[in-house]
Amino acid sequence: MSISSPAPTAAPRPAADAAARDAVQPRGTYQVRTFGCQMNVHDSERLTGMLEDSGYVAAPAAADARRGEVDVIVFNTCAVRENADNKLYGTLGALRPGKDANPGMQIAVGGCLAQKDRETIVERAPWVDVVFGTHNLGSLPVLLDRSRHNAEAQVEILESLEVFPSTLPTRRESAYAAWVSISVGCNNTCTFCIVPSLRGKEKDRRPGEILAEVRDVVDSGAIEVTLLGQNVNSYGVEFGDRGAFAKLLRACGDVDGLERVRFTSPHPAMFTDDVIEAMAETPNVMPQLHMPLQSGSDDVLRRMKRSYRSKKFLGILERVRERIPQAAITTDIIVGFPGETEEDFLRTLEVVEASRFSSAFTFQYSIRPGTPAATMEDQIPKEVVQERFERLVALQDRITHEENRKLEGRAVEILVAEGEGDRDAQTHRLSGRARDHRLVHFALPEGLAGAQRPRPGDLVTATVTHAAPHYLIADSALAGRASALAPEQFAVRRTRTGDAWEAGVHGLDPGSSCGTGGGAGPAGPVTLGMPSLRRD
Repeated sequence: MSISSPAPTAAPRPAADAAARDAVQPRGTYQVRTFGCQMNVHDSERLTGMLEDSGYVAAPAAADARRGEVDVIVFNTCAVRENADNKLYGTLGALRPGKDANPGMQIAVGGCLAQKDRETIVERAPWVDVVFGTHNLGSLPVLLDRSRHNAEAQVEILESLEVFPSTLPTRRESAYAAWVSISVGCNNTCTFCIVPSLRGKEKDRRPGEILAEVRDVVDSGAIEVTLLGQNVNSYGVEFGDRGAFAKLLRACGDVDGLERVRFTSPHPAMFTDDVIEAMAETPNVMPQLHMPLQSGSDDVLRRMKRSYRSKKFLGILERVRERIPQAAITTDIIVGFPGETEEDFLRTLEVVEASRFSSAFTFQYSIRPGTPAATMEDQIPKEVVQERFERLVALQDRITHEENRKLEGRAVEILVAEGEGDRDAQTHRLSGRARDHRLVHFALPEGLAGAQRPRPGDLVTATVTHAAPHYLIADSALAGRASALAPEQFAVRRTRTGDAWEAGVHGLDPGSSCGTGGGAGPAGPVTLGMPSLRRD
């Protein structure tokens, strides 16, 4: 086993010669499996882009790595989720027969768990070929080659960022939506979170680099962009501009062809009114905000080292709704943090009731080795955490349904998506996201010509006819034939992104699925990544 921790190097510019890329001989098939947050999803787009740039092709959807039917399988791991270690090692164990059936199959493990466990991974699963960390995504193709040549596992973990991810080739998951990282890392010290130790201190990109990438993904077909950062609204701290994030949002409003801008995730302690104003005054910034609460108890927030209190949190929501009345606000909440009393939990329920979140990601606290909270006293018994969790979920489900019902009878603009509706084939509906990011299933009118059928990436207007607890139904198109419907009942705006999706379906686009989900439709194009601009 080879283990190295080389010093960071300057970012190499990927070869820009398309003819040279096309000349690369096929090197086998790949799958990329992603666990965890949006940052990991975006990192996986980079990993797939690099694999395809190196000559690999996405494995067929039916290929089973457990039978050795894939040549390279990459796991992009998360260390935050409960039982992340057990899930990974159980999955790796299930691949042992595939490795025996196809000794040439290579298994690579990257991401946060790889950054944490390092050489432990190949000690526990000796059939793994490559382990790489969060700071050296770009090393994957070289490590695969080196492992194959040396016939031994390669473990390479860097302690600081080697190449900003935006400089790497990318295979986007979607033809119509794109992630754009504006920063990596985190300067906070939340006692429940291991991310800062695995992704490092915050590193901010320069605004010009970000806007260049935004324009690039729009030019390649995307009409929606989500700005990503561990604490996205602290953007600018590294180069001394506390107003940089609000300025960036406004600048995105000037990008031709960019129809929807989202961002995730902000931190309440650093959320300022200039961001609210930028959201309210920039038409393509969507009326959606994800604002992590974590707990409604000030005592628990203090032990979490969350540098805000419930009063400040509720004040932010009040100001957002004053300027953006239609905003849908979502959150994260942890139940059962060490020392949480029943009184603390009741305070969380009170804040949730007052906040009127459109939805919430709720988590039961579990020990994460390496975090300060893991060694705190007064760990809460599992049965107590479970009972509190069920009460919280019941409360939030009621609120979500009540908030959704307020939209009945309202016309919404839906960006048609692919794979959002599990039962679309049975219900004969299509699905997509409203401007506030609510999931909408909508019907098509009778007599709609095939050439007028909305495609993923097109924009549809329909009226909400029914609100379910976790989605909206817009069956207004069933009121009559297509030619007789009012625009608010059903209207389609065909987009260049829908054109690109349709071209991919008919094989006119060189792209293929990125190998992360086995979807039937085309993914976005492979782009070579953005050159680094000189920092003054």
